[in-house]
Amino acid sequence: MKEKVLLLFVEDDEVDTMGLRRMMRKKKVANPFKVAVDGIEALEILRGENGHTKLLHPYVILLDLNLPRMSGLELLTEIRADRDLQDTAVFIMSTSEDQRDIQAAYDQGVGGYIVKTGAQETMTKALEMLDAHLISN
Repeated sequence: MKEKVLLLFVEDDEVDTMGLRRMMRKKKVANPFKVAVDGIEALEILRGENGHTKLLHPYVILLDLNLPRMSGLELLTEIRADRDLQDTAVFIMSTSEDQRDIQAAYDQGVGGYIVKTGAQETMTKALEMLDAHLISN
């Protein structure tokens, strides 16, 4: 039996987090789901630091760019520089339409970039993108 891939959602907006949870239930996505509210907490979870249990593979990261304490792009840079984390699949879901942000994300090997629009539409796109990634791997 194939192990379910855990989704680490790095998002500081509770409304977006609740929206993704709701959409996962609606689409009957049963993958485990963990939330980090900023880049520092995400790194602690990924590395098993500061009282967090280290995530075991397989997992995928869905990352917002506009985060407190450590931005999504800063977190992505840390992930790509860490030998244990550098091959992690990361997808961006952000309000930023700035081409520099989009290019910076793709330059660091993200699997996809979704601009947040309407909540339901964005969450549906995110799940479709993740589903396509999980099927192909």
